[in-house]
Amino acid sequence: MSTILNRPVRVLVAKVGLDGHDRGAKVIATALRDAGMEVIYTGLRQTPEMVVNTALQEDVDAIGVSILSGAHMTVFPKILQLMKTKEMNDVLLTGGGIIPDDDMNTLNEMGVGKLFAPGTATTEIADYIKDWVSRNRSF
Repeated sequence: MSTILNRPVRVLVAKVGLDGHDRGAKVIATALRDAGMEVIYTGLRQTPEMVVNTALQEDVDAIGVSILSGAHMTVFPKILQLMKTKEMNDVLLTGGGIIPDDDMNTLNEMGVGKLFAPGTATTEIADYIKDWVSRNRSF
């Protein structure tokens, strides 16, 4: 089990907007669960508000957004803004999908965590989340 202090790392995996392709999100959710994390999967067609409210209610350590629709420059900043409004300062916002490198860099500069391209090893994603949580989350 992947625990930090006294409980498993909790991750919300989300699909936002009209992006109906969720196979990758389900693969990641399963891999994170296999790595010992507790995973909440939102299902399709979530709004940024729904994602942040669920993350708050579920007391997650990280939010992972899977996006293939090209709306990443709208979705990630909106989620980040809502997280700041709700003072979720010790929750990681990460994700992946079809995101050009320049946009990844811009989103990282805004405060989004590492973003992963298709084909990234699931162990790399799990290790990144566990490491970030162990360094940044206060219990």
